[in-house]
Amino acid sequence: MTGGRVNLLGLSRSALEEFFEGLGEKPFRARQLMRWVYGQGVSDFDLMTDISKKLRLRLAEIAEIRPPRIVTDQLSGDGTHKWMLRGSDDQAVETVFIPEVARRTLCISSQVGCALDCSFCSTAQQGFNRNLGTAEIVGQVWLASRQLGDRVDADERVVTNVVLMGMGEPLANYRNVVPALEILLDDFGFNLSRRRVTLSTSGLVPQMDRLARDCNVALAVSLHAPNDELRDQLVPINRRYPIAELLDACWRYTEAGLRRHITFEYVMLDKVNDSDAHARDLVRLMKHRPAKVNLIPFNPFPNTPYRRSARDRIERFREILLRSGVRATIRRTRGDDIDAACGQLVGRVEDRTRIRLGEKLISVAARP
Repeated sequence: MTGGRVNLLGLSRSALEEFFEGLGEKPFRARQLMRWVYGQGVSDFDLMTDISKKLRLRLAEIAEIRPPRIVTDQLSGDGTHKWMLRGSDDQAVETVFIPEVARRTLCISSQVGCALDCSFCSTAQQGFNRNLGTAEIVGQVWLASRQLGDRVDADERVVTNVVLMGMGEPLANYRNVVPALEILLDDFGFNLSRRRVTLSTSGLVPQMDRLARDCNVALAVSLHAPNDELRDQLVPINRRYPIAELLDACWRYTEAGLRRHITFEYVMLDKVNDSDAHARDLVRLMKHRPAKVNLIPFNPFPNTPYRRSARDRIERFREILLRSGVRATIRRTRGDDIDAACGQLVGRVEDRTRIRLGEKLISVAARP
């Protein structure tokens, strides 16, 4: 809220209907406003010509459409686009646009920093400051769509896919992420298919079960190891929700909605998790399950002890999975020349609190 004005960008359709009812207006005003804001990228109430002039003047007095502000704007040699964005304070997060032949994907953030402390992720090394609000999450999609609008034909969707794989653990910010997902999926919002919105999690099992009931979008799980001993080191949340418990939640998720499979993300770390034995252990977890494994070449960052697995080692690992009937792909690295690749997003985390796992994770997940 700026100067007492309500930011309508973060309100779901039901919340907007309540807002307009509070003004003595009919609920359909919410749909009108959403068509302007999300369908046409309009932020000026005066341009919303099918809304009465009296109401437009009233909205200008009490409300606003306020996205995050751009701090930096970088373009990679491969066409990947990265913005550093600032919300309501001095904290900044990063958003990445990845254009491909068949899709145009936007990778968005859900937190300033991250508390999950995954050892191979640059974002985790920045510490954690706060959760993003719904307007700050949705605002990344709104702003990117406006910035990129001249890159595609007028009758095409600017952003075809949205992935919550940027800074933060989305399920640790459940109260703000789910309303944002609702806006992405709403016919009067961004009107994206559930299969084109993917949430990536390190494995907060209770929230995974809630998400299956509340908003069953596509799910990607950061696995990165085929056994608990190794995953405890790489992804410390595993100490609370070990692999067997995590996988049970994954299979429940596929049964609860329209999901055909779960994508399991597996970063390839040289001589850490990339041996033939690791591949065979992974096969035992994934075989005959609705699973797809996405092998991710490690993207280095300063002071990391890890190295990227050699290309032939990654291909050998994938071949073992495929021969055993496990679907597997190798992610193409994009935007690494501007530190926009997977695991490289750092933003600008001021006043950071270095929160480790354990009981403190509960308080982090509950922060507004």
